[in-house]
Amino acid sequence: MSTDDAVRLLSALSHASRLAAFRALVQAGPEGLAVGELRELLGIPPATLTAHLNVLRASGLVGDEREGRSIRVRADYPRMNALLAFLTENCCGGAEPSVAGVCGPNGGRGGR
Repeated sequence: MSTDDAVRLLSALSHASRLAAFRALVQAGPEGLAVGELRELLGIPPATLTAHLNVLRASGLVGDEREGRSIRVRADYPRMNALLAFLTENCCGGAEPSVAGVCGPNGGRGGR
């Protein structure tokens, strides 16, 4: 992933409602959520949610599919994982990550 791509994805997530929507879709799993379900879950007005989903769609972080009269939205896990890999590729100066699999202080040992 290029730096420009990472900036674009992070920018798409840089609003509280978009981040909440994306996290809800990640939690929903591969089945995703119908737009109406997502709206009810987040308590966002329909037009506002549509605008936020358009930003997430344009970034490639979510995709959607029409199912009859509704639209189902799903997180793009490979895109999310590519962003996470980009953010952590130089974690801890190349030291082994902590047991939890994430970087931390003290050379990757995860201590605080």
